[in-house]
Amino acid sequence: MYSLNVPVPGRVARLASDLFPYLASFDRVRDRHTLVCKRFESDDFARLRERLRQTLRGAPAFEARVTGIDFFEHPPRGSAPVVYLVVESPGLEDLHWRLVEEYGAVDALEGDDYVPHVTLARGGDVSDARAVASQQFDPVEWTVSRVDLYDGNFRETAASISLPA
Repeated sequence: MYSLNVPVPGRVARLASDLFPYLASFDRVRDRHTLVCKRFESDDFARLRERLRQTLRGAPAFEARVTGIDFFEHPPRGSAPVVYLVVESPGLEDLHWRLVEEYGAVDALEGDDYVPHVTLARGGDVSDARAVASQQFDPVEWTVSRVDLYDGNFRETAASISLPA
């Protein structure tokens, strides 16, 4: 399985690291912080990469902003709760919809169900999730000028596509 991810800046990783004491009680704490734009069920990497390059031709760079912490009490997949950084980005949402129109949506995760976020931790107690979600911090803003095609089998970026400014 592949996904198109938005690289997050080091400031977001530092924020996640600063939150670790609040996350230690969860079953799994993420050490890689990603922002998924779209998932793909294709197994043909070369074809998907070239099709994405065509689909994204002319797609502009956009702004993104981490503004808070929230959690999914009942996520559609995996253990609950899922604690995450809230991402606000009209440009990301526009790109997501463009890709959904071209490739279709993964049920319960995309289309109307898409919530831009960076997962911090999952599995544990809802009261702990509420405690993490109450933490305050200054927003983190950045310009997204590339997206990465991520290979879930090898757990690595397989290709990057630049977005013009």
